Amino acid sequence: MTAVPAAFDPADPSTLQFTDSAEPRAIRASSVLPALRENIELHTEDGLTLYGELALPAEGPVRATLITLHPLPTHGGFMDSHVYRKASYRLPALAGVAVLRFNTRGTSSPRGTSDGEFDGGAAERYDVEAAVRFAVERGLPHLWLIGWSFGTELVLRYGSTSPVAEEIDGAILLSPPLHRAGDDELRRWGSTELPLTVLVPEHDDYLQPEEARERFSLVPEAELIGVDGAKHLWVGEKYVQRILNEVTRLITPDVERPLPDAWTGPMAQGQ
Repeated sequence: MTAVPAAFDPADPSTLQFTDSAEPRAIRASSVLPALRENIELHTEDGLTLYGELALPAEGPVRATLITLHPLPTHGGFMDSHVYRKASYRLPALAGVAVLRFNTRGTSSPRGTSDGEFDGGAAERYDVEAAVRFAVERGLPHLWLIGWSFGTELVLRYGSTSPVAEEIDGAILLSPPLHRAGDDELRRWGSTELPLTVLVPEHDDYLQPEEARERFSLVPEAELIGVDGAKHLWVGEKYVQRILNEVTRLITPDVERPLPDAWTGPMAQGQ
């Protein structure tokens, strides 16, 4: 009897079933490229354990590290939010980027439910610090924060202050609502030399490009990019590709772009 391969378990990256090919295959939404993937635990200064995953390049050096901060957990945001999941599926192989994803306090995913409770962005300061500390202790190079929606507010509130600011190379914001972070946080970021790139969807539910340009004028060095046709959740493969190409332009400028849309070699199917 032929054994039936076990189904992919999103909580266990070792269950990914890779098949090889000598011919290029299209990279689709659920395509998973090779990487060294491990489940990780982050430990906060206030005593919580947070659950996540680290994906490293399977071959070659780590050129840069992306620390992801997910959308609002009370509205469905978690470490597997689709842009971050696809970043972890592709960027280690395509750009030599390490991708660290995790659930902030009280947030659940197949990987597990992080300790604690959602605190509206206040105690989540310790979560951001724990993720950066983990990356530093692992010796990962060129740390960049990327926040999406609620995650952008964590970036703006805690990325420009000690102990995080000293360890990162810069930050990227996707769909910033500027609800829990406002002018004070923008001015504080503007007082640093840290680069900040902001991707704002044309049809965002909270902050659209014209108003965003006015608000982010408080950060003189900020690069603001309006993305035609996009919405707050970045649904659609072309918008994911746009984000991943902008990310690599910033954090691995030596990598050829646009990133490939096909892959020759091992590939698996994820979520």
